[in-house]
Amino acid sequence: MFKLKDYLIGRRRLLDGGELLVKRPVSGKGLLMTTELIHMGFSNILAINRVVAIVSPNSAPSKRMAQDAKKKGLIIDMTNGRRTKAIIVLDTGYLVLAAIAPDTIAGRVAASRDGVSSKSEPLEEVVAQS
Repeated sequence: MFKLKDYLIGRRRLLDGGELLVKRPVSGKGLLMTTELIHMGFSNILAINRVVAIVSPNSAPSKRMAQDAKKKGLIIDMTNGRRTKAIIVLDTGYLVLAAIAPDTIAGRVAASRDGVSSKSEPLEEVVAQS
């Protein structure tokens, strides 16, 4: 069972750059599924195992995709009023607007999986390792 005390301890690790793993049962199978959470800034946390793609908001297709999702009510805004630097596509069809760059998000995912900081690695190496 997931307890509030475990959440507070895990959240503290997450804000320090670590990861918070939440274990929940898979319906009908008796298995535990792990949810990997990444700190997105401004006290926002994202379930990274639900992410399909991370795209730059500068291209016309990604801008159209964001406008269409906004009309349908499928936007989650994690920018806190800042400029959008990344659009994150979730497997549920929702789009997450983030104020941190795609490189930074990829670095945080790699760091949480490897347990070491990957700030000095270029994006190509981080993607190749995944």
